[in-house]
Amino acid sequence: MNGQAERGVKELTEVVEEEALAEAGEQQEEPVAAADDPEAALEAANAKASENWERYLRAAAEVENVRKRASRDVENAHKFALERFGRELLSVRDSLEMGLAAADTASVESLLEGSTATLKMLEKTMQDFGIEVVNPAGEPFDPEFHEAISMQPSEDVEPGSVAVVVQKGYSLNGRLLRPAMVVVAEETAGE
Repeated sequence: MNGQAERGVKELTEVVEEEALAEAGEQQEEPVAAADDPEAALEAANAKASENWERYLRAAAEVENVRKRASRDVENAHKFALERFGRELLSVRDSLEMGLAAADTASVESLLEGSTATLKMLEKTMQDFGIEVVNPAGEPFDPEFHEAISMQPSEDVEPGSVAVVVQKGYSLNGRLLRPAMVVVAEETAGE
C-alpha cells in the first residue's frame, strides 16, 4: 500500500475512534435516565448498536475503497511509467525511418549526417531520462561497472587499466544497466 492510502486509512481510523469516544460519553449519560424503564433502555441500546454497526460497515467500506484505489494507482503507475520515455523515442525512430527511406536517392555524406543527427537525438533523450554512458577508456578497471573480456599487453595505459572499450556500458541514475565490455591492460613482457 502506498503512503497516500496509508494516510487515508489512518485518518479514517482516527475519525472512527473519535466518534466512538464521543458516543461512549453519550452512553454514560443515558443509563441514568433510562434506568427506570428497562425496555426503553434495551430499545435505546439496540438502536445505538444498530447505528454503530452501520457506521462500522461504512468505515469498512471506505477502507476497502481506499485500498482498491491505492492498488489501482500503483498498477497504473507501473503500467504507464515509461510513457514519456516511449514518446521521446518515437522521434528517434521517425528519424531512422526517414533515413532508410532516403537511402536510395541520398548521398553517403547526407546519410552520414542524418545518422549523426539521429544519434545525437538519441543521446539527448537518454540523457534527459538519466541514462549515462559508461566509457572507461584509460581508467582503472572497476568490476562493478566494467566486464573484462580479455587482457592484453599495452604500453599506452597502466596495467590494470582499460586498454580498449569493446562495447560502452550504461547506467540509469547511477544504477548500472549494462557494464562496459573492455580489454584490460596487463604488464608487457619487458617490465
